[in-house]
Amino acid sequence: MIKVENLSKNFDDYKALDNISLHVNKGSIYGLVGPNGAGKTTLIKHLTGVYQQQKGKVFINDELVYENNKAKEKLAYIPDELHFFSNHTINKMAKFYKKTFPTWNQERYEKLKDVFGIDENKKINQLSKGMKKQVAFWLNISYMPEVMILDEPVDGLDPVMRKKVWNLLIQDVAERQMTVLVSSHNLRELEDICDYVGIMNTGQLLIEKEIDDLKSDIYKIQIAYKDKFPENIIEEKHILHKEDRGSISVLILKGKREETIKKIEASNPAILDVLPLTLEEIFIYEMRGAGYEIKEIIL
Repeated sequence: MIKVENLSKNFDDYKALDNISLHVNKGSIYGLVGPNGAGKTTLIKHLTGVYQQQKGKVFINDELVYENNKAKEKLAYIPDELHFFSNHTINKMAKFYKKTFPTWNQERYEKLKDVFGIDENKKINQLSKGMKKQVAFWLNISYMPEVMILDEPVDGLDPVMRKKVWNLLIQDVAERQMTVLVSSHNLRELEDICDYVGIMNTGQLLIEKEIDDLKSDIYKIQIAYKDKFPENIIEEKHILHKEDRGSISVLILKGKREETIKKIEASNPAILDVLPLTLEEIFIYEMRGAGYEIKEIIL
């Protein structure tokens, strides 16, 4: 379980995190998304105990994480940019992990050799970026962490290996109740694996919801009338975007889905289609004030 309470962080005059509170349930997969510079990596470095908070608290399994080796022993962290000891082979790195983490599972390490298929006697720094990512997952999964934090974790992996890695993580979530927080720009991938989503911008957490609730709160409709579009049929505050395509209007709406649809149906439209939005589309509409061009995603 991960809990953040009123976390703030400044770098000189720049406010990287602004009073963030966040909660990740045990045994869930939480997707952290946001534009570049939103503060995601800064938040992650607090979750992993790299940064000391200036204000607020960060807990891993109800323990403060900063300078707490006991809490960090239960935590795995795979960053976008990986760092290994110079000239260490995979096997030597595995021995280091075994000495560092009391929960190291040698049997699991041996079984994962077949999954990743990389010679453990190869020097890690001589491997490609994608193979280094595989080694990172191989080693971190082998010590059976209770919490795993991932920053752009599958960047550089081919589609087959991406699927294998996600399957391994989902298996641990299901069988061991491992908690996962993953930051990624690949929203299509997060949509398939996450239970919860948090959207960040300018150091703040704009929204935090179960992914099913988030997708039900924002939706797209196509609507047409025999005559002109009735005035005030939809409250202005619920309309995120409207575009007319001949006689058909396409609207992106937020909130009060059932109530709004019933009201529209009562006005006898000639056409009314309610269409789901992808997580990527929802993200762009939530971030519409940050300069995203909404019309590019209306299909």
